[in-house]
Amino acid sequence: MTAELIRGPVVEKAIKDEIIKEVHKIREQTGKRPGLSIILVGDNPVSRASALDKEKMAEELGFFSVVKSFPATINQEELIAVIHRFNSNNNIHAIRVQLPLPDYLDEHRVIEAVQPHKEVDGLHPANMGNLILGEEETHIPIAPLACLKMLTSINYDLKGKHAVVVGRSNIMGKPMSAILLQQDATVTTCHSRTANLPEVCYMADVLVVAIGRPQLVKKEWVKPGAVVIDVGINRVGDRVLGDVDFLKVSQVAGFITPPGEVGAMTDTMFMLNTLQSFKSIHHATFVQ
Repeated sequence: MTAELIRGPVVEKAIKDEIIKEVHKIREQTGKRPGLSIILVGDNPVSRASALDKEKMAEELGFFSVVKSFPATINQEELIAVIHRFNSNNNIHAIRVQLPLPDYLDEHRVIEAVQPHKEVDGLHPANMGNLILGEEETHIPIAPLACLKMLTSINYDLKGKHAVVVGRSNIMGKPMSAILLQQDATVTTCHSRTANLPEVCYMADVLVVAIGRPQLVKKEWVKPGAVVIDVGINRVGDRVLGDVDFLKVSQVAGFITPPGEVGAMTDTMFMLNTLQSFKSIHHATFVQ
Protein backbone atom coordinates (compact mmCIF):
# COMPACT_ATOMS: atom_id res chain seq x y z
CA MET A 1 0.00 0.00 0.00
CA THR A 2 1.33 3.42 -0.98
CA ALA A 3 -1.75 5.51 -0.14
CA GLU A 4 -2.09 7.33 3.15
CA LEU A 5 -5.32 6.44 4.94
CA ILE A 6 -7.89 9.09 5.81
CA ARG A 7 -9.32 7.46 8.92
CA GLY A 8 -12.94 8.25 9.64
CA PRO A 9 -12.73 7.47 13.37
CA VAL A 10 -9.80 9.89 13.78
CA VAL A 11 -11.58 12.72 11.95
CA GLU A 12 -14.80 11.98 13.80
CA LYS A 13 -13.15 12.05 17.24
CA ALA A 14 -11.60 15.44 16.55
CA ILE A 15 -15.01 16.83 15.55
CA LYS A 16 -16.73 15.32 18.58
CA ASP A 17 -14.10 16.78 20.89
CA GLU A 18 -14.71 20.25 19.43
CA ILE A 19 -18.50 19.85 19.77
CA ILE A 20 -18.17 18.79 23.43
CA LYS A 21 -15.95 21.80 24.19
CA GLU A 22 -18.33 24.21 22.50
CA VAL A 23 -21.42 22.75 24.17
CA HIS A 24 -19.65 23.03 27.54
CA LYS A 25 -19.02 26.75 26.89
CA ILE A 26 -22.63 27.25 25.80
CA ARG A 27 -23.97 25.64 28.96
CA GLU A 28 -21.59 27.67 31.15
CA GLN A 29 -22.62 30.96 29.55
CA THR A 30 -26.33 30.42 28.89
CA GLY A 31 -27.53 27.33 30.74
CA LYS A 32 -28.90 26.08 27.42
CA ARG A 33 -27.92 23.10 25.32
CA PRO A 34 -28.72 21.85 21.83
CA GLY A 35 -31.79 19.63 21.58
CA LEU A 36 -33.02 17.26 18.94
CA SER A 37 -36.21 15.38 18.25
CA ILE A 38 -36.38 12.04 16.48
CA ILE A 39 -39.73 10.88 15.10
CA LEU A 40 -40.33 7.19 14.46
CA VAL A 41 -43.31 5.83 12.56
CA GLY A 42 -43.95 2.10 12.63
CA ASP A 43 -41.69 -0.64 13.97
CA ASN A 44 -38.80 -0.75 11.50
CA PRO A 45 -35.95 -2.24 13.60
CA VAL A 46 -33.22 -0.47 11.59
CA SER A 47 -34.91 2.89 12.09
CA ARG A 48 -35.30 2.25 15.80
CA ALA A 49 -31.65 1.25 16.16
CA SER A 50 -30.60 4.40 14.30
CA ALA A 51 -32.73 6.56 16.60
CA LEU A 52 -31.24 4.93 19.70
CA ASP A 53 -27.71 5.49 18.35
CA LYS A 54 -28.45 9.19 17.92
CA GLU A 55 -30.00 9.39 21.37
CA LYS A 56 -26.85 7.87 22.87
CA MET A 57 -24.53 10.18 20.91
CA ALA A 58 -26.57 13.24 21.87
CA GLU A 59 -26.05 12.37 25.53
CA GLU A 60 -22.31 11.85 25.01
CA LEU A 61 -21.99 15.30 23.40
CA GLY A 62 -24.02 17.13 26.04
CA PHE A 63 -27.17 17.56 23.92
CA PHE A 64 -30.61 16.39 24.95
CA SER A 65 -32.94 14.35 22.77
CA VAL A 66 -36.62 13.49 22.52
CA VAL A 67 -37.63 10.28 20.72
CA LYS A 68 -41.30 10.08 19.74
CA SER A 69 -42.71 6.81 18.40
CA PHE A 70 -46.00 6.50 16.53
CA PRO A 71 -47.86 3.51 15.12
CA ALA A 72 -47.90 2.91 11.38
CA THR A 73 -51.56 3.97 11.47
CA ILE A 74 -50.80 7.68 12.06
CA ASN A 75 -52.13 9.76 9.21
CA GLN A 76 -50.32 12.43 7.26
CA GLU A 77 -51.94 15.43 8.94
CA GLU A 78 -51.38 14.04 12.44
CA LEU A 79 -47.69 13.49 11.69
CA ILE A 80 -47.31 16.98 10.24
CA ALA A 81 -49.03 18.42 13.33
CA VAL A 82 -46.38 16.70 15.50
CA ILE A 83 -43.65 18.23 13.35
CA HIS A 84 -45.20 21.69 13.65
CA ARG A 85 -45.17 21.42 17.45
CA PHE A 86 -41.44 20.72 17.37
CA ASN A 87 -40.96 23.53 14.83
CA SER A 88 -42.39 26.00 17.34
CA ASN A 89 -40.37 24.67 20.29
CA ASN A 90 -37.23 26.81 20.69
CA ASN A 91 -35.61 24.14 22.83
CA ILE A 92 -35.61 21.77 19.85
CA HIS A 93 -32.96 22.67 17.27
CA ALA A 94 -33.06 19.61 15.02
CA ILE A 95 -35.89 17.38 13.84
CA ARG A 96 -35.18 14.00 12.27
CA VAL A 97 -38.10 12.08 10.76
CA GLN A 98 -36.62 8.61 10.53
CA LEU A 99 -36.84 7.17 7.01
CA PRO A 100 -38.20 5.11 5.38
CA LEU A 101 -41.78 6.01 6.24
CA PRO A 102 -44.71 3.66 5.57
CA ASP A 103 -45.73 3.76 1.90
CA TYR A 104 -49.02 5.56 2.51
CA LEU A 105 -47.20 8.66 3.82
CA ASP A 106 -45.78 11.28 1.43
CA GLU A 107 -42.10 11.37 2.40
CA HIS A 108 -41.39 14.61 0.54
CA ARG A 109 -44.31 16.44 2.09
CA VAL A 110 -43.29 15.27 5.57
CA ILE A 111 -39.69 16.48 5.14
CA GLU A 112 -40.92 19.81 3.77
CA ALA A 113 -43.04 20.27 6.92
CA VAL A 114 -39.85 20.60 8.98
CA GLN A 115 -38.55 24.17 9.20
CA PRO A 116 -35.42 24.34 7.01
CA HIS A 117 -33.11 25.46 9.83
CA LYS A 118 -34.23 22.46 11.92
CA GLU A 119 -34.00 19.97 9.05
CA VAL A 120 -30.34 19.28 9.74
CA ASP A 121 -29.99 16.30 7.40
CA GLY A 122 -29.83 18.96 4.68
CA LEU A 123 -32.56 17.36 2.55
CA HIS A 124 -35.20 20.12 2.71
CA PRO A 125 -35.64 21.79 -0.71
CA ALA A 126 -34.75 25.15 0.84
CA ASN A 127 -31.47 23.76 2.22
CA MET A 128 -30.63 22.09 -1.07
CA GLY A 129 -31.44 25.29 -2.96
CA ASN A 130 -29.30 27.40 -0.64
CA LEU A 131 -26.44 24.94 -1.08
CA ILE A 132 -26.60 25.32 -4.86
CA LEU A 133 -26.71 29.11 -4.45
CA GLY A 134 -23.68 29.05 -2.17
CA GLU A 135 -25.50 30.51 0.83
CA GLU A 136 -23.63 30.10 4.10
CA GLU A 137 -26.77 29.81 6.26
CA THR A 138 -27.80 26.32 5.24
CA HIS A 139 -27.29 22.74 6.34
CA ILE A 140 -25.01 20.65 4.13
CA PRO A 141 -26.33 17.09 3.65
CA ILE A 142 -24.53 14.91 6.16
CA ALA A 143 -22.79 12.37 3.89
CA PRO A 144 -21.19 15.06 1.65
CA LEU A 145 -20.31 17.03 4.78
CA ALA A 146 -18.43 13.97 6.07
CA CYS A 147 -16.48 13.83 2.79
CA LEU A 148 -15.62 17.53 3.05
CA LYS A 149 -14.38 17.06 6.63
CA MET A 150 -12.15 14.21 5.48
CA LEU A 151 -10.63 16.38 2.77
CA THR A 152 -10.17 19.20 5.28
CA SER A 153 -8.40 16.81 7.67
CA ILE A 154 -5.54 16.33 5.18
CA ASN A 155 -5.42 20.08 4.39
CA TYR A 156 -6.21 19.35 0.77
CA ASP A 157 -6.57 22.50 -1.34
CA LEU A 158 -9.32 21.90 -3.90
CA LYS A 159 -8.75 25.14 -5.81
CA GLY A 160 -8.20 24.38 -9.47
CA LYS A 161 -8.24 20.61 -8.95
CA HIS A 162 -10.32 18.26 -11.08
CA ALA A 163 -12.86 16.46 -8.91
CA VAL A 164 -14.90 13.56 -10.26
CA VAL A 165 -18.05 12.47 -8.41
CA VAL A 166 -19.39 9.05 -9.35
CA GLY A 167 -23.08 9.08 -8.42
CA ARG A 168 -25.87 11.63 -8.80
CA SER A 169 -28.25 10.91 -5.91
CA ASN A 170 -30.03 13.78 -4.19
CA ILE A 171 -28.52 12.90 -0.82
CA MET A 172 -24.92 12.45 -1.95
CA GLY A 173 -23.79 12.92 -5.55
CA LYS A 174 -25.56 16.17 -6.45
CA PRO A 175 -24.80 18.05 -3.21
CA MET A 176 -21.20 16.73 -3.24
CA SER A 177 -20.69 18.21 -6.69
CA ALA A 178 -22.08 21.55 -5.49
CA ILE A 179 -19.79 21.58 -2.45
CA LEU A 180 -16.71 20.85 -4.57
CA LEU A 181 -17.64 23.64 -7.00
CA GLN A 182 -17.87 26.07 -4.10
CA GLN A 183 -14.36 25.02 -3.08
CA ASP A 184 -13.21 26.14 -6.57
CA ALA A 185 -12.67 22.65 -7.94
CA THR A 186 -13.57 21.80 -11.52
CA VAL A 187 -16.22 19.11 -11.18
CA THR A 188 -17.37 16.25 -13.37
CA THR A 189 -20.45 14.35 -12.20
CA CYS A 190 -20.74 10.79 -13.47
CA HIS A 191 -23.45 8.16 -13.24
CA SER A 192 -24.46 4.71 -14.49
CA ARG A 193 -24.82 5.92 -18.08
CA THR A 194 -21.59 7.90 -18.32
CA ALA A 195 -19.60 6.82 -21.37
CA ASN A 196 -15.94 5.89 -20.81
CA LEU A 197 -16.31 5.96 -17.03
CA PRO A 198 -12.83 4.51 -16.33
CA GLU A 199 -11.19 7.19 -18.47
CA VAL A 200 -13.17 9.98 -16.76
CA CYS A 201 -12.24 8.66 -13.31
CA TYR A 202 -8.58 8.55 -14.30
CA MET A 203 -8.66 12.31 -14.92
CA ALA A 204 -9.54 13.01 -11.27
CA ASP A 205 -7.28 14.65 -8.74
CA VAL A 206 -10.08 13.92 -6.25
CA LEU A 207 -12.38 10.96 -6.86
CA VAL A 208 -15.56 10.64 -4.78
CA VAL A 209 -17.45 7.40 -5.38
CA ALA A 210 -21.04 6.90 -4.21
CA ILE A 211 -22.81 4.68 -6.72
CA GLY A 212 -23.65 1.57 -4.70
CA ARG A 213 -21.71 -1.03 -6.69
CA PRO A 214 -19.21 -3.12 -4.74
CA GLN A 215 -15.60 -2.57 -5.83
CA LEU A 216 -16.63 -0.91 -9.09
CA VAL A 217 -13.59 1.37 -9.25
CA LYS A 218 -10.42 -0.53 -10.16
CA LYS A 219 -6.76 0.32 -9.77
CA GLU A 220 -6.50 1.17 -13.48
CA TRP A 221 -9.23 3.81 -13.09
CA VAL A 222 -7.23 5.90 -10.61
CA LYS A 223 -4.51 8.40 -11.43
CA PRO A 224 -1.35 7.92 -9.33
CA GLY A 225 -1.46 10.21 -6.29
CA ALA A 226 -5.21 10.93 -6.49
CA VAL A 227 -7.35 11.38 -3.38
CA VAL A 228 -10.06 8.70 -3.28
CA ILE A 229 -13.14 9.11 -1.06
CA ASP A 230 -15.21 5.92 -1.03
CA VAL A 231 -18.75 6.51 0.23
CA GLY A 232 -20.13 3.09 -0.76
CA ILE A 233 -21.41 0.61 1.81
CA ASN A 234 -22.21 -2.74 0.21
CA ARG A 235 -22.89 -5.83 2.29
CA VAL A 236 -21.60 -8.91 0.49
CA GLY A 237 -21.99 -11.98 2.67
CA ASP A 238 -20.44 -11.11 6.01
CA ARG A 239 -18.22 -8.39 4.54
CA VAL A 240 -18.72 -4.66 4.03
CA LEU A 241 -17.25 -3.56 0.71
CA GLY A 242 -16.92 -0.06 -0.65
CA ASP A 243 -17.48 1.08 -4.21
CA VAL A 244 -13.69 1.05 -4.66
CA ASP A 245 -11.38 -1.98 -4.86
CA PHE A 246 -9.64 -0.77 -1.72
CA LEU A 247 -6.57 -3.01 -1.56
CA LYS A 248 -5.57 -2.54 -5.19
CA VAL A 249 -6.50 1.14 -5.50
CA SER A 250 -4.44 1.77 -2.34
CA GLN A 251 -1.38 0.83 -4.40
CA VAL A 252 -1.73 3.92 -6.63
CA ALA A 253 -3.78 6.52 -4.74
CA GLY A 254 -2.17 9.27 -2.67
CA PHE A 255 -4.90 9.21 -0.02
CA ILE A 256 -7.85 6.85 0.42
CA THR A 257 -10.70 6.22 2.86
CA PRO A 258 -11.22 2.64 4.09
CA PRO A 259 -14.60 1.02 3.27
CA GLY A 260 -17.51 2.10 5.44
CA GLU A 261 -15.74 4.88 7.30
CA VAL A 262 -17.45 7.81 5.54
CA GLY A 263 -20.89 6.41 6.30
CA ALA A 264 -19.97 5.83 9.94
CA MET A 265 -19.39 9.59 10.35
CA THR A 266 -22.88 10.72 9.34
CA ASP A 267 -24.42 10.73 12.84
CA THR A 268 -21.64 13.04 13.99
CA MET A 269 -22.34 15.33 11.02
CA PHE A 270 -26.00 15.36 12.09
CA MET A 271 -24.90 16.55 15.52
CA LEU A 272 -22.59 19.17 14.03
CA ASN A 273 -25.50 20.57 12.01
CA THR A 274 -27.66 20.47 15.15
CA LEU A 275 -25.12 22.66 16.94
CA GLN A 276 -25.16 25.05 13.97
CA SER A 277 -28.96 25.17 14.18
CA PHE A 278 -28.79 25.97 17.91
CA LYS A 279 -26.51 28.92 17.26
CA SER A 280 -28.71 30.14 14.43
CA ILE A 281 -31.92 29.95 16.48
CA HIS A 282 -30.38 31.73 19.47
CA HIS A 283 -28.40 34.21 17.32
CA ALA A 284 -25.47 33.42 19.55
CA THR A 285 -21.72 33.46 19.43
CA PHE A 286 -19.80 31.92 22.28
CA VAL A 287 -16.38 32.56 23.72
CA GLN A 288 -14.04 29.70 22.86
